[in-house]
Amino acid sequence: MSSVRPAAVAGMFYPADNRRLAEEVQQLLARARQFDLAPKALIVPHAGYIYSGAIAATAYATLRPYAAQIRRVVLLGPTHRVAVRGLALPGADAFETPLGRIMLDASAAATVSRLPQVSVSAEAHALEHSLEVQLPFLQSVLPDFVLLPLAVGMATAEEVAEVLEAVWGGEETLIVISSDLSHYLPYRDAQRVDNETAQSILKMHQPIAHDHACGGTPVSGLIIAAKQHHLAPHLLDLRNSGDTAGNRDQVVGYASFAFTDEGEQL
Repeated sequence: MSSVRPAAVAGMFYPADNRRLAEEVQQLLARARQFDLAPKALIVPHAGYIYSGAIAATAYATLRPYAAQIRRVVLLGPTHRVAVRGLALPGADAFETPLGRIMLDASAAATVSRLPQVSVSAEAHALEHSLEVQLPFLQSVLPDFVLLPLAVGMATAEEVAEVLEAVWGGEETLIVISSDLSHYLPYRDAQRVDNETAQSILKMHQPIAHDHACGGTPVSGLIIAAKQHHLAPHLLDLRNSGDTAGNRDQVVGYASFAFTDEGEQL
């Protein structure tokens, strides 16, 4: 009997109605700036779509010319509700959103589960939004793919990089790192801090501190792996909630990046 991780934040972070959700994602993608890049990896934010959806869409829109070749998505995001050591698999066979069911990659899960830093925690995934909010975008852009979702808790960047290396694959595999930037700073302070963080990522400097990016550990792990594979990062969008749908007294920062072969230019 298969087990399915149901949507936990539909109706909160994004619409619960499938038609409305499909329309909203398509509108965000249609309005996104177009970049001529072929990403191996993305960094995308994970707030409610009203806040960060446009920034995430800028990254996902880059996948459209290559969507048919992407058959597996390795998705990493930080845990917000349940503390775990290392990286956690969900122990499920599929994830569900209002747009349908996504099968998980059992073979890739078996591969990474052999590593000591990888465990299984259904609890870590049950209410976690950092991974879930990426799924409707992936379902809207990619015609057919399997998913390897990993919730990243108390881990080192090197442990994350080792997991990524185990499932790096070729052009059929896309890596997505889910991370917001600074939290609850005044608008101008957030702009300064987030720009510094973006420059660190563009210069491939790590570690990225958790008070600068809630997904700092998976981002740092990606930087290590990207160096090993001679990838180059590109900043696609950098804004905060004061630019999108909130006041400017306390804002949350968002950025999207694409990692491509070193020769590619924006």
